[in-house]
Amino acid sequence: MATVLKHRKVNIVVLEQSEQIADNCRPGDIAILTDAAGWWIKFVGEGGEIDCYGVPYASYNEALWSAKAAAEFGT
Repeated sequence: MATVLKHRKVNIVVLEQSEQIADNCRPGDIAILTDAAGWWIKFVGEGGEIDCYGVPYASYNEALWSAKAAAEFGT
């Protein structure tokens, strides 16, 4: 089950491996998900498009910190 954290009025949605961004996020949300490469943060745009930094983080805490920093600046 996805976990939603709110930071500066931005939803940061932490997804489990079987969950999809489109099913759990809305425009303006930041998704955090993991795979074999590491922890990713992905940004959901107004039209549902997905953007990311292109490099995974080594840990959940690093990904969360980065997502909170992005929320500070209004993604």
